[in-house]
Amino acid sequence: MPNASAGRFGRLGWLWLSVLVLVIDQASKFHFASSLTLYQQIVVIPDYFSWTLAYNTGAAFSFLAESSGWQRWLFALIAVVVSAVLVVWLKRLGRNETWLAIALTLVLGGALGNLYDRMALGHVIDFVLVHWQNRWYFPAFNFADSAISVGAVMLALDMFKSKKSGEPVHD
Repeated sequence: MPNASAGRFGRLGWLWLSVLVLVIDQASKFHFASSLTLYQQIVVIPDYFSWTLAYNTGAAFSFLAESSGWQRWLFALIAVVVSAVLVVWLKRLGRNETWLAIALTLVLGGALGNLYDRMALGHVIDFVLVHWQNRWYFPAFNFADSAISVGAVMLALDMFKSKKSGEPVHD
């Protein structure tokens, strides 16, 4: 049952943060897709950090990227379902659950950013490359992935704090 103190629309006012994540994500992807050729690298911090352009037809860490194309629709469906669940969850939050509202809207904005790419382009544009010399490379990622990761960490922190004290971790 929704928290009565949350008001009729819960914490849906925080959806502006999802829109901001989506706009920054799409603007950054557009910039790098128009400025770089595929796999071109611009070194920002030698041996550690570069800009690059990569296309990911899979999920995180290119999971199922080598499949025949069906994964595009599976990951799109998952993103739509997760997004709907996040909006309902957000609507049901109470006024004192700001930390959780921020976490949910970060995940939602990131999911929508990657969903747009997947539907419009058939792949997700990645452009951040973290590496150590030429020996180790973390898979390329984007702003949406970062927002999803930060939101997921915030959700985990809230869950651990909530289990111990019965209260949200930060508000």
